[in-house]
Amino acid sequence: MDVLISVDLEGVAGIATKQQIHPGGHDYPIARALMTAEANAAVAGAFDGGATSVVVNDSHGPADNLLGEQLDRRADYVVGDPKPLDMVQEVTPQTGVVLFVGYHAGAADPAGVLAHTYSGGGFADVRLNGRSIGEAELNALVAAAMGVPVGLVTGDDVICAVAEKAFPGVVTVPVKTALGRTAARSKHPAVAREAIAAGAARAVASAISGAIRPVTIPDELAIEAELRPNGAAEMAALVPGTERTGARTVRFQATSPRTALDVLIVWSALTSHYLSR
Repeated sequence: MDVLISVDLEGVAGIATKQQIHPGGHDYPIARALMTAEANAAVAGAFDGGATSVVVNDSHGPADNLLGEQLDRRADYVVGDPKPLDMVQEVTPQTGVVLFVGYHAGAADPAGVLAHTYSGGGFADVRLNGRSIGEAELNALVAAAMGVPVGLVTGDDVICAVAEKAFPGVVTVPVKTALGRTAARSKHPAVAREAIAAGAARAVASAISGAIRPVTIPDELAIEAELRPNGAAEMAALVPGTERTGARTVRFQATSPRTALDVLIVWSALTSHYLSR
């Protein structure tokens, strides 16, 4: 049972403010340590549940947050960005299950802690076939295209509720309760890690038993983004196949989840370039 752990930062216990998640913030070094510790909890739980190999993918921002020397030595880890599969880099048809640790709700969610979809400054909303989605849902589709299910989601209560509806049989571990976009009531980090380890063990055991299945990929994959800055849509519309559908919205008819992800990442990069001009 090969296991991939995709670990983000916004959904980690004790994290709720913007300065914690950005390099330069006075608590960012502490946040890196908390993120690494939750990754280790998931690694330990995965092996307890029957994993034979584990890869941890750093999925936050430039993907250079995990403290390599402090990671569980049994796991390999992926550092750096960009990478072909972004937040689910190293998922393959041989992967038995993907675990999402430290995840958060999507940009359009009114309550999730530090909620956004790929680019907080660039995207006001991301929709698939007209429905708002977050990173977890799109990443799950990319994994499903290779026959891989999502077994675990950890983060605030908002993303856990989303996951329970979107991913049949998923194990969720809410490590904090959202009180607003930048406020939360958090479990103690040590308590959160114990729960994550137990949840990861259950998720991997469920995958081994065949109790969970990949999400269903819809027949149509129309990805649409509502861009925050006026003018950014002009640049995003330069991507071949992109249709500009409004002053701040663009749309692309994808042929696969991977294509939808690729286009979304390029839109994000072009929007960031527009903002930096």
